[in-house]
Amino acid sequence: MRLLFVFSFLWLAICGIAQDYTADLQSYRDSVDQVFADPERSILPEADLEHFDGLHYFEIDEKWRVKARFKRVYFRRSFKMKTSTDRLPVYKPYGKFIFSVDGVQYELRVYRNMDKEIQKRYGMYLFMPFTDLTNNESTYGGGRYLDFKPEDLAAGYIDFNRCYNPYCAYNSRYSCPVPPLENHLELAVEAGVKKWHD
Repeated sequence: MRLLFVFSFLWLAICGIAQDYTADLQSYRDSVDQVFADPERSILPEADLEHFDGLHYFEIDEKWRVKARFKRVYFRRSFKMKTSTDRLPVYKPYGKFIFSVDGVQYELRVYRNMDKEIQKRYGMYLFMPFTDLTNNESTYGGGRYLDFKPEDLAAGYIDFNRCYNPYCAYNSRYSCPVPPLENHLELAVEAGVKKWHD
């Protein structure tokens, strides 16, 4: 009887955590949609804003909150990252995540933007652009992004449910970094935001 009680307690606790995670993520998505819907803050062209009813997302799935180990790298040179325009922002490799999905190991690099104005505005802003096998199918062809702060790196997870599109996926007047080839995943990441237009 006592064992059954303990099992029931643990099961309820696990369900509670899952519900909290889903509710928190849905709240985050709703807040993003509010920004996109606001004429004062939206990046959408006027024609799209007029009919906007929310971004398109994959279903929330905790499978894509992936356990990961972060490895810091040092003494790497800065480089100019390609973008969707002629702009060439300077980034520096900061480290990499090592993780597994369905028993297969992958790596994704994290970069630091070296622009002093960006650093002044956002502090230690860390950036992980990536491409995967969903691009040009269910997601934007130019890849997607995730952002981190240094304190996030020790958490031991990558939450692909939070990955988002670059601005140029919605509006061609923006200039967006192109994920380096080293950050291409031979994996279909069916999580996060989907493409905006077919």
